[in-house]
Amino acid sequence: MAKTGVLSSDPTVRGRAVELKKELQRLVRTIVDDDDYSIHAVDQAKDALRALRELMLNKRSTATLKLHEAVSCPEEFKCPLSKELMRDPVILASGQTYDRPFIQKWLNAGNRTCPRTQQVLSHTVLTPNHLIREMIALLQDCKGASFVDKKMPSFRALFAESVDAVTQLLIPLSGSKSQSSVHPDLQEDVITTLLNLSIHDSNKKLVAETPMVIPLLVEALRSGTIQTRSNAAAALFTLSALDSNKALIGKSGVIKLLIDLLDEGHPLAMKDVASAIFNLCIFHENKARAVRDGAVRVILKKVMDGVLVDELLAILAMLSTHQRAVEEMGELGAVPCLLCIIRESNCEQNKENCIAILHAVCLNDRTKWKVLKEEEITYGTISKLARDGTSRAKRKANGIIFRPYPIRCTTLISGTITPRPPNEDRADS
Repeated sequence: MAKTGVLSSDPTVRGRAVELKKELQRLVRTIVDDDDYSIHAVDQAKDALRALRELMLNKRSTATLKLHEAVSCPEEFKCPLSKELMRDPVILASGQTYDRPFIQKWLNAGNRTCPRTQQVLSHTVLTPNHLIREMIALLQDCKGASFVDKKMPSFRALFAESVDAVTQLLIPLSGSKSQSSVHPDLQEDVITTLLNLSIHDSNKKLVAETPMVIPLLVEALRSGTIQTRSNAAAALFTLSALDSNKALIGKSGVIKLLIDLLDEGHPLAMKDVASAIFNLCIFHENKARAVRDGAVRVILKKVMDGVLVDELLAILAMLSTHQRAVEEMGELGAVPCLLCIIRESNCEQNKENCIAILHAVCLNDRTKWKVLKEEEITYGTISKLARDGTSRAKRKANGIIFRPYPIRCTTLISGTITPRPPNEDRADS
């Protein structure tokens, strides 16, 4: 069966092409069948072939011109740096999409912020934006271009407005009898597409509440490649921005898988995993799940090893409102580690998180006050923070200093803190 090509849309051009092909066919037959063919026949065949080629090039040039006109509308498909239609769209940690060569040049120049939002990038991994790539491919089909321009000026709006769009997207994975039979590249593509979709606020509820989504993200965390697992964690992070999604995701058992992935310590996944755990633990019931699933041990070990200290201290501070978490921190030797960070860190947020955790641990276990007293005698760490820290750090440090335990005497002797009446009401938050 003959294939339709670029010549089929214009009757005049198509008729001329048919004539040239017939002429070329006659001349080639003459050359092949007749041993005494003339040079003139060869020249005529070359001329016919050249004319056919020029006809096709002409038509393709016109089609290309029409394509550029057709794709001028959707700004989502243009690179913010080049202002041109993207050929290899990739997504940054900021959630913005760029054409790979242009954003790579930006990063290679030493920039570590998103060009559009100026957000400091948590990592510089460039994740393929499969949704945009597929839509650009659709645009490059001239028949599809007008449909996209007229019906879908914003592709993300299409998903937000379509009830079964996400379900249709997941059919390649959900239709498999066994997840072990799913090709790793297919799984990665679908999970990455879910990540790209979930970045947009209008899609978060739709994506999370599609029945197949959370189970597929759970399975991706359990069995995917490290890139797939990282993207699944990133998708859970973005989806958990909604409080209703935090509860839904927490019930799935995914927190244990996130903690296991954090424990593995793969650099590609660590940031996304920590962000997902933090977001999920804002929801009170998920704190209990995280503690039950071993979060304190894993996180504290990473902090002691100097890994992702900023992010993981924030999670520990959040978990320090949970009784069992506080007990574990004391048992696992958190106090000396936290004091060391306060003493040596230049990050005020880290100091604040450390003193908040210390406040909770020491109120829970009076035996830890001995360590604080020794620290204060040697370095004056707590009193310095009570004097120079953030407002919250000062409150927590004073909450430790003015408790009726030995550290109070040491601090007052140093003369660096003015004592307040013992019955003065002080906020601990």
